[in-house]
Amino acid sequence: MVTFKTEKVSDRVTRIFGICTELMYLVEGEDKAALIDTGSGFGSLKQTVEKLTDKPVIVLLTHGHVDHAMGAGEFETVYMNHNDDDIFKKHGQSSIRWDSLRMSEEYVEVVSSDYIETADAGRFYPLKEGDRFDLGGCTLNTYACYGHTRGSMVFLLEEERILFLGDACNSRTFMFQDYSLTISEYEKNLKELKEKTDGKYDTVFSFHGDGKLTKTVIEEVLEVCEDIRLGRADDIPFRFLGSPGLLAKAVDAFDQRIDGKCGNVVYSKERI
Repeated sequence: MVTFKTEKVSDRVTRIFGICTELMYLVEGEDKAALIDTGSGFGSLKQTVEKLTDKPVIVLLTHGHVDHAMGAGEFETVYMNHNDDDIFKKHGQSSIRWDSLRMSEEYVEVVSSDYIETADAGRFYPLKEGDRFDLGGCTLNTYACYGHTRGSMVFLLEEERILFLGDACNSRTFMFQDYSLTISEYEKNLKELKEKTDGKYDTVFSFHGDGKLTKTVIEEVLEVCEDIRLGRADDIPFRFLGSPGLLAKAVDAFDQRIDGKCGNVVYSKERI
């Protein structure tokens, strides 16, 4: 049976650990709360959230991937950028969901009753850049950062100066799938995100690993994109769920960049 570990990471924010290394964040205001992402959809995330807050909860999805959006079926008010409808529908297939779960060391503990039925994306409210969510005493601002998927979104918690990047930019940004934008398109969108958010945050949270990213991760990924375009990448062979790609910057045995920086990109030569 799936349960969720949680930790308080700021006055208003609780990090929730999912079964497939994915992370979710509950942001609680004075009037309501926002749950950013809903994980893989195994185990009742709603029950965990209800133990953390008694306020009404809205769900904000960073994108439609199997490990970020599949618990949405438990919640009534869900927002997602509808550019990701197709990928949400594909990843919501039962076979894909169970296959992705096999990456987890906790797979053997999952029982059939842990499975949360996939939601109908048609009932999701549209999410777009510029949307502001007033939770009472704190506000989440929405930014688009298309690239990893065509509907990837980022959230900024104004009062605590926290940037929630989803998978839009991280220590191993996946850009090698056929539904991702090209490196050049992504680089343009990431530059725009940097310009719009510069000086507005001190902390960056990721949605995998330990949840921590350096404040300079956006700049570092932009540097990596430039190196890819100019043929300066290390091009380390990489494979994920049978799909091949190239890791742009060499890493050590602990998956940390050898040069000490944080941001990295997995890409395909055909999609630069």
